[in-house]
Amino acid sequence: MKLSLSCLSPYWLWALFSFPAILMISQVVNSSDHWVFHRMVHPSGEMSARFLVVAMMVTPLCMLFKGWRGALWLKRNRRYLGVAAFGYALLHTVFYFIDKSSVEQVLSEAPRFYIWTGWVALGIFLPLTMTSMDYFVRRMGRNWKTLQRFVYPAAILTLLHWAALHNWHSPTAALVHFGPLAILELFRIGFWLRQYKLRTFNMVKGAENE
Repeated sequence: MKLSLSCLSPYWLWALFSFPAILMISQVVNSSDHWVFHRMVHPSGEMSARFLVVAMMVTPLCMLFKGWRGALWLKRNRRYLGVAAFGYALLHTVFYFIDKSSVEQVLSEAPRFYIWTGWVALGIFLPLTMTSMDYFVRRMGRNWKTLQRFVYPAAILTLLHWAALHNWHSPTAALVHFGPLAILELFRIGFWLRQYKLRTFNMVKGAENE
């Protein structure tokens, strides 16, 4: 019997998404070294960025590979990917708080560029995640899509947060993760421009023929 991702239960999907978090928490629980929290800050944030990138790649992938089952599966589960991105961002924040040991130290670092960009991104993700349920999609109508577009500035802030953490000297990891998304978004913009030019041309042509 052939197993298809399309028939994968949401519970199994969440188990798969949660597996890296379980490993991180397991390391924390089984370690007596306080530095374990510091070591978990980066991988938890990295996982959040990965889920975010995959969620944002869905639409351009569907445009580029029309009918591809992989892209359609991602589209059906895009909201799960977005919620997972927020979940790992929250875990990232918890590890950061415990690593710093005090609210005073967290507040003292807040004005730094590589810190406040992360806080603002997290603040944007919060309402996006809270309105990810079907109830809000129906209730908000077109406004739901308008709100979800704030994911773009959140993604830019996440990229800046990640790159600035390395003092801009080694932004390779951030660029490797966000590079494919940037390429796909450029394709998406190019596709829209071609469609706009084609519609404009057809409108002018139709006006001339009247």
